[in-house]
Amino acid sequence: MVSVMAATTAHYRVGDIVTGISYVPPEDHHREQPEEITGKVVQVGAGWAGVDADRAYVWVRLANGRERQALVRDIQRVES
Repeated sequence: MVSVMAATTAHYRVGDIVTGISYVPPEDHHREQPEEITGKVVQVGAGWAGVDADRAYVWVRLANGRERQALVRDIQRVES
């Protein structure tokens, strides 16, 4: 039997520093484009293993205070 907690563990935690590319939904590409980002994870969104892992995302706060959504597959943790 597989533990539900083990199957739904997030790849990142609040406070992790990450770098990568922001996510912009296709319907918003007319006003915003994906951009390179580096910042602190401030919220872990959807992306449950086996349910919608292909859309797993986090919110990242940039140095300027703005926040960007990023897909887990498009970012990596910055090692200190």
